[in-house]
Amino acid sequence: MMIAVAPNGARKQKTDHPALPISPAELAATAVQCQEAGACMVHLHVRDVQGGHSLDVDAYRLATTTVRDAVGPDMIIQITTEAVGIYSVDQQIDMVRQVKPEAVSLAIRELCAHADDEVRAATFFSWLQAEKICPQYILYSIEDVMRFNSLRQRGIIPGDRVCVLFVLGRYSKTGASSPEELLPMLRAVADDVVWSVCAFGASEAACMLLAAELGGHARVGFENNMQLVNGDTASDNSALVTQVADAVEGFQRTVATGFEARAVIGL
Repeated sequence: MMIAVAPNGARKQKTDHPALPISPAELAATAVQCQEAGACMVHLHVRDVQGGHSLDVDAYRLATTTVRDAVGPDMIIQITTEAVGIYSVDQQIDMVRQVKPEAVSLAIRELCAHADDEVRAATFFSWLQAEKICPQYILYSIEDVMRFNSLRQRGIIPGDRVCVLFVLGRYSKTGASSPEELLPMLRAVADDVVWSVCAFGASEAACMLLAAELGGHARVGFENNMQLVNGDTASDNSALVTQVADAVEGFQRTVATGFEARAVIGL
């Protein structure tokens, strides 16, 4: 079972939690802690000088290099194209083309929401495949899943091994997730999809346990949740990773290393 950590996200600040990492050095230190706790992947967001969300190429290069120097070759470093209402599709794509990360998360509803987006998206997705960059397609709803299925069936999303992340609770009325949200989304995708789950709010741990039981993978971290299963606030991101890693053996699974995860996702 792969455990990824999303340590900061696009919006949260140190006022939300003093251990929230923002600078490259803080991201690197957090990545090391989480790797030791069982995370095989770190999902990076970078910030501008005011602490706001950024897709700056130089900021991503610095953060990626700093984290890689700290964690060594094993851990997968994934960046995001999240727009946060700031960046256009062209800006998102151009950033990835310049950074050339080993892995990137892509929201279908941002990059290919409509028929008019499909030619541009197909070109970009094919480029990712040629460059051996692993995309993870972000799906927030059953509608997103159906759109993803259509794009894949028509060859706009290429590849025999495709990764998705089911995001639970992002657009719920309460802003919190529930494990039951996962089931209809999971039933709607093909069996060969490599799927992971992240979940907003205190039910994150319950959602990760369901993913473990059903053969999926986990993404935890302060981007989505800061609360442990016992109700306490997590001391840091690694505490959320540890919580999942400790539970995996109960489902007769093992925690994947970065090298094992690369084999799973085709890197």
